[in-house]
Amino acid sequence: MSPRPAVRPGGRSARVRQSVHTAVRELLQERGRDSLTVPLVAARAGVTPSTVYRRWGTLRELLSDVAVERLRPGSPPEDLGSLRADLEDWATSFAQQTASPAGQARLRDTLAGDPDGSNSGRCAAYAAGQIETILSRAAARGEHAPDAEAVLDHVVAPLVYRALFRQEPPDADGYARSLVATVLYRLIPLP
Repeated sequence: MSPRPAVRPGGRSARVRQSVHTAVRELLQERGRDSLTVPLVAARAGVTPSTVYRRWGTLRELLSDVAVERLRPGSPPEDLGSLRADLEDWATSFAQQTASPAGQARLRDTLAGDPDGSNSGRCAAYAAGQIETILSRAAARGEHAPDAEAVLDHVVAPLVYRALFRQEPPDADGYARSLVATVLYRLIPLP
């Protein structure tokens, strides 16, 4: 499949994207995934099926795009005054989001319709941006902190792995806090 042309951030393209995303979310809520089709989405969004196919290619790629948007953080992480508190708060929220049935479905959709890795890359960038915000605040307060890659590898990666591959629901909060404790204990450089 050839690369899709760049999408303008405003105008008709943005309106189409918004209406199609809204249609997908509504139809998933009303009918579930098994009955979802491109013609059904297009009809709900008020566009032709060819518009959807031209923009997204397949239903899987459309679901992936919608999932990535749902995984985008709505705000910066809360500043609770210390690296440990900020990182625990963010990690427990991330764990709850990804461990929920809806969160697990979003992760799976992101990967299933992502042939070139761009959507999973966007998700990784969202998490990295949130973590970098937390680490920058800690540095401004004079706290020693691990680097962002260490937090991604030792906190985010295990949470995503559990959300995707473990059958039993984990104690998301406790597990997230234990991962944060480990990364802070083992990976913070000594002054």
